[in-house]
Amino acid sequence: MQSLAIYARKSVFKEESISIESQIEICKYEARGEEYLVYQDNGFSGKNTDRPDFQRMIRDIKSGKISKVIVYKLDRISRSVLDFSELMNTFKQYQVDFISATEHFDTSSPMGRAMLNICVVFAQLERETIQQRIIDAYISRRKKGLYMGGRIPYGYSKIPVVINGIKSSMYEEKHDEASDVRLIFDLYSKPYTTLGDVARELTNMGLNPNRKGYSWSTARLSDLMRNPVYTVADKRIFQFYSDNKATILNPQEEFNGFTSLYRFKSYTNNKVQRPEDISKETIVVAPHRGFIDPETWLICRRKLMSNCTVHKSKARNTFLGGKIKCGYCGYAMILKYSAHHRYRYFRDTGSYIFSYCDHVFPTIYAEEVENSMTEKIKDKIRSLSIKSRTKCDSSLQDRILELKLKIEEIDKEIDQLVAATIKANDVTMDYINRSISSLHGKKDILFQEINELEAEKNKNVPPNQKTLQNAADQWDQLSMDDKIAVVDILIEKIIVRDESIEIQWKV
Repeated sequence: MQSLAIYARKSVFKEESISIESQIEICKYEARGEEYLVYQDNGFSGKNTDRPDFQRMIRDIKSGKISKVIVYKLDRISRSVLDFSELMNTFKQYQVDFISATEHFDTSSPMGRAMLNICVVFAQLERETIQQRIIDAYISRRKKGLYMGGRIPYGYSKIPVVINGIKSSMYEEKHDEASDVRLIFDLYSKPYTTLGDVARELTNMGLNPNRKGYSWSTARLSDLMRNPVYTVADKRIFQFYSDNKATILNPQEEFNGFTSLYRFKSYTNNKVQRPEDISKETIVVAPHRGFIDPETWLICRRKLMSNCTVHKSKARNTFLGGKIKCGYCGYAMILKYSAHHRYRYFRDTGSYIFSYCDHVFPTIYAEEVENSMTEKIKDKIRSLSIKSRTKCDSSLQDRILELKLKIEEIDKEIDQLVAATIKANDVTMDYINRSISSLHGKKDILFQEINELEAEKNKNVPPNQKTLQNAADQWDQLSMDDKIAVVDILIEKIIVRDESIEIQWKV
């Protein structure tokens, strides 16, 4: 026997809206004493139909249990024209009528069906208008330098403040953590120093990256040093973001050397932002004062960009990609081609891309360097007595990449929750803060796993001697990937100066 269905929904972000219980009571009147089943979703948005009890109701409709669906109001079912259109097709296919108790729509009549479709269009328009208002309010608050929530950066604490008559918060230097941050920037700003070098130094010193005591990882260090919240906002910083096509919400004169910056990441077509893609960042002058001088921050930031540039091209062009460094500025050297591709050569990114290095090299022909390195690599292999390798770097790297993508997805969830604070009341703010805290806890666990995996990678236990010996004997027949793998096992970096090329070996 078929029954009526009463469906009720309430969004967690609208505490002031009618309760589930009240919706059900009103719908009972429309049931006119007939037998009914109740389906309810508490804490779910109407922007889509991905709701547990709603989906249970649809399954019951398709199994023939339901003859009519009653809701308190049209938007309790859906605010999407597309979803509602598909739902009406389902109702029609299974001969199910639909009634909106307060709007008096009844799909058993042609006029009711026509009016229903018109109202669905306006329901979606209302939702999209509200969304745009939230976005506009969010942007307006950002432009004013108001605190937008989220994790407090390592090195700062949060204090209350009034900005242009509006209660907000701002960062204040936390001296014990700030000294760690200063050390990080100081270490990484030195020529030849890698993220791995900094991580090992901090671990040896017993320093922790957050309030939970996890060890430093290169991922955590990289994320920290990309954040402009630490630097003093002056005209050099403005020019850097302007040159890299970031969205800057304040005029140059507000980069006066007395404040710092907030950075907001953006996402396009649900794709996560690449770390080196500064053009997708929005920069806002913040009320707190940074404690890392602009020159040091820019050296580190550009160095991180250089690492990304090399990583993208190293496997395609040369087995030395990412290993060769300028002996005068410490920046990576990348492979270039002459006009008409007649020859390949290495060029210093410190001067070529970042205008940081003043040294002018003579042409460094790639073929000559590769031939020289090949002989040194073969000599090194023959001189080694090595134990067999027990871990697969490729699988470790795949897992690390997977964890980093999960972290970026969590960042997206946090940004969405922060956006919801615009219209939140006290109850909703408590829910949002607890949710954000929980997400940050998940990020910390992911960062810890990344750190453990990178520590495993950094053991650098090379393959057995016979495998390397075969690589030396058959070097010309090896694929580019195999050559890169051998170089990664043996070489930390190659330092190039005018009169010398120095290899720093791992083994």
